[in-house]
Amino acid sequence: MSEGLDRIDQKILRLLQADGRMANAEIAERVGTSAATCHRRIQRLFADGFVRAVRALIDPMRVGRGTLVFVGVVLDRSTPESFSEFEAAVRAIPVLLDCHLVAGDFDYMLKIRVSDMADFNRLHSATLIGLPGVRQTRTFFVMKEVIDNAPLDL
Repeated sequence: MSEGLDRIDQKILRLLQADGRMANAEIAERVGTSAATCHRRIQRLFADGFVRAVRALIDPMRVGRGTLVFVGVVLDRSTPESFSEFEAAVRAIPVLLDCHLVAGDFDYMLKIRVSDMADFNRLHSATLIGLPGVRQTRTFFVMKEVIDNAPLDL
């Protein structure tokens, strides 16, 4: 475990991962500390960067983004400049959930949420293939989400 985290901090992190809206008093009770001590610990976990943010998990189906797509991207060059140009360009794609520089058959793996296959086709032809340095893309439509955004095992 990371330096600076004791057993109570680990419990707090697990609880926050499970429910970021959990009240401080409930967290304190579950970890066996006072509310004031728990609050200080949570503030420290944020300040020290162990917790980056607390967000709501939106149901993609309810907001018209039920189709999950992974796209493997191969760039025409493997230079710091080409990576930097590509990374700057993908940051402007609103439906892009994740972008990772990876080892293997692709340079990048993108995780994208769209409404349907036609929506993805429009994105692909209008945006993805025109990104700087893109030589090839391979698209993988998700048929079933077995595990998505699981909490870290602490």
